[in-house]
Amino acid sequence: MRTGLGWDSHRFKAGRPLILGGVQFQDAELGLDGHSDADVLTHAVIDALLGAAGLDDIGVHFPDSDSAYAGADSVALLRSVVSTLAQRGLEIVHVDTTVLMERPKIGPQRAAMRACLAEALGLDVASVNVKASTGEGMGFVGRLEGVAALAVATVLGGA
Repeated sequence: MRTGLGWDSHRFKAGRPLILGGVQFQDAELGLDGHSDADVLTHAVIDALLGAAGLDDIGVHFPDSDSAYAGADSVALLRSVVSTLAQRGLEIVHVDTTVLMERPKIGPQRAAMRACLAEALGLDVASVNVKASTGEGMGFVGRLEGVAALAVATVLGGA
């Protein structure tokens, strides 16, 4: 059994959609700034998986200096990482996540986010958890400057 930890954060930016866990929040006033679609939740999951596999981080695999990833769909990148792990004999068994954001609240989108991530991971929805927390007015999250996400992935196999 192996465990990996992932973290990502992005600043808010006007004129971009807010996408978390592959789900677009229609009621969001601001999106996130990033080279790809800036889906911090999916990026954190990718880093957790890469960490569990001992395969560096998202920036090594999908560098923001490469125009091929400009505007990239992060769920497609996640599917690529899932395939890489499978080729190495690693089985993903569970992913737990936390989104750090003041607003909008993720509650109305939580089930859709879990379902999207679970499908990309090849897992049952019960094996993917999405939680939320706020900054309680502190730090960049609390000041409404951006969003962060954490993920822990558990995988079986490997050396």
